[in-house]
Amino acid sequence: MSIHIMYLYLYLLLLIFALHYQKKMEIGKEIKQSKFKNEYQKMLINMLFTSGWLSAKHTCNIKPYGISTQQFNILRILRGQHPKPATVNLLIDRMLDKNSNASRLVEKLRLKKLVGRAVCPDDRRAVNVIITQKGLDLLDELDKIDGNFLKELKNLSEKEAATMNLLLDKLRG
Repeated sequence: MSIHIMYLYLYLLLLIFALHYQKKMEIGKEIKQSKFKNEYQKMLINMLFTSGWLSAKHTCNIKPYGISTQQFNILRILRGQHPKPATVNLLIDRMLDKNSNASRLVEKLRLKKLVGRAVCPDDRRAVNVIITQKGLDLLDELDKIDGNFLKELKNLSEKEAATMNLLLDKLRG
């Protein structure tokens, strides 16, 4: 699942809320376009626009900490694996943005001392990556920021969020 799909999910939650309370956040007004070929085109444009909006908002939240959204994603994966290491291939499989270069991202995080690397003893071609205490501490700080970001979505009930999840899963087939 790419990070854009995660942002799409967040957007759709906001959309359900808006429709529920008849507060229209109309995409046509946002992009100054009054006509669309059909509702599917409008939905696609709406999701892409909102994905960018959410991505920019998330980037602004973590930018002061000197990491990218892709680096943040890797740190979260590694925290989930902690204390076990993860291979770069595992990171690639679990990353939200499948177009990211995981090896390059790990190296940037290593230079910031947020992760450590070691050759895998079982497979000398593989590299084990583990989050450092500094990386765990940074995620603790970022969790507070993410928590505030997610609070903005609490206008939806859990049932509405579950419906949104079903719709997004259905959309992806």
